[in-house]
Amino acid sequence: MVALATGRRAQNLKELRAELQAVDTSSIYFHFWGVLLQPGFEEREYNNDFAEWVRHQLHDPVLAERLGVIDPSDYGDLEQLRAELCDAVETRLDEREIIAWSLPDQQFEFRRSQIVVFRTPDSIAEPADLPGAIGHMSTSSLFYHFIDARRRVPDGTDDFRAWLCQWGEEHRPLIDALAGVDPYFTTLVDLRQRLAALCADQLS
Repeated sequence: MVALATGRRAQNLKELRAELQAVDTSSIYFHFWGVLLQPGFEEREYNNDFAEWVRHQLHDPVLAERLGVIDPSDYGDLEQLRAELCDAVETRLDEREIIAWSLPDQQFEFRRSQIVVFRTPDSIAEPADLPGAIGHMSTSSLFYHFIDARRRVPDGTDDFRAWLCQWGEEHRPLIDALAGVDPYFTTLVDLRQRLAALCADQLS
């Protein structure tokens, strides 16, 4: 995933609300899911950039907590997620008499995502190969096939489930188990271990 500047910025909650209403949904996607692909040595307090900025630049722990528990996996599309964000910010604006401002050099800078895809030489021939393949998969490949894939098709099916469906109902338990995995509140390394173990258990 490549981060691209949008030119949009916010310095307070009113500006954040206005920009959230207008920004392309690819920016909202980036600020929720892009965190998983960012290398870091410290564990973040919140899983999305909006909550991080509100907490540490606007010093509003109440709104930060509300934004921090939003799970993008719970929403059918990014427009629904946008509406939830806007509602949370709007509610907080109604509650506060004074609007907090960030410092000029600490504004929220909206960025958007661009997925760059490269074909790898790795492939598998049958479902029995899936646990080992996932266990050795790069985190970026895992993100592409298990997370980003869900927004590329109307029914939200990841690439692993779509591939398993070609083998008939024999692997329905594994397909259903994969559908139940929420990839958001975790790391890609932990997600890879969980998916590999799940596949190994179901295919053994």
